[in-house]
Amino acid sequence: MVSIDTVYQRVLALANKEQRGYITPQEFNLFANQAQMDIFEQYFYDLNQFRRLPGNDTMYADMVDILEEKIERFHQGQALSGTSNVFDTNNLNHELYRLKQVRFNNTSVTPYVGVKVEKTIHDKFMLARSSPLTSPTLMRPIYYLRNTSIIVAPAEITSIDVNYIRKPVKVEWNSLGTGLYVSGVDFELHPSEETKLVIKILGLAGITLKDPALYQIAGAEDNKNIQQEKQ
Repeated sequence: MVSIDTVYQRVLALANKEQRGYITPQEFNLFANQAQMDIFEQYFYDLNQFRRLPGNDTMYADMVDILEEKIERFHQGQALSGTSNVFDTNNLNHELYRLKQVRFNNTSVTPYVGVKVEKTIHDKFMLARSSPLTSPTLMRPIYYLRNTSIIVAPAEITSIDVNYIRKPVKVEWNSLGTGLYVSGVDFELHPSEETKLVIKILGLAGITLKDPALYQIAGAEDNKNIQQEKQ
């Protein structure tokens, strides 16, 4: 977790250092949530890139391990019930970002077994169901995503176990009009992201304040951090 008030105070101190302008709490909250999602989404691009490179035996320095640790805090598991083999992801406890795995507990056999439901796309899903040779069964189920719905076959499946990556909760700094911090929702990102959050929020603030220098400084610092991480 990263304190929303700590980031807010640092952003204001840096933005006002040269009388660049004032960032309202409402503006800060918008910038803060954008910055959090930018950093969060970058994890997955970076993880894909670093998995292509040789790792090392030091768990504290291996970038794949570091990124997986940062993502793991957003991992959730939940059972879903559905009708007509359709499961609504809006019924998940948290907002879905990426679906990791779908499993089905096959109780038609004793002892019952957990079966992985294979992911496919709509066209292949329909094609598989149309052929007796590839038609999905309780031991070989399939699914595809349609907007916010998980469509599963065969139709007898009425409950599934879903493993997914959720989105970070929206952060909020609130003074209730007093100008002093009263309450808030902290960033859910790893504590090491505090400086990166400040830099990204300053960059977004530079656009609003029409201050190219602030935007350029934040952008340069952000690029430097990215280069250091990827060396």
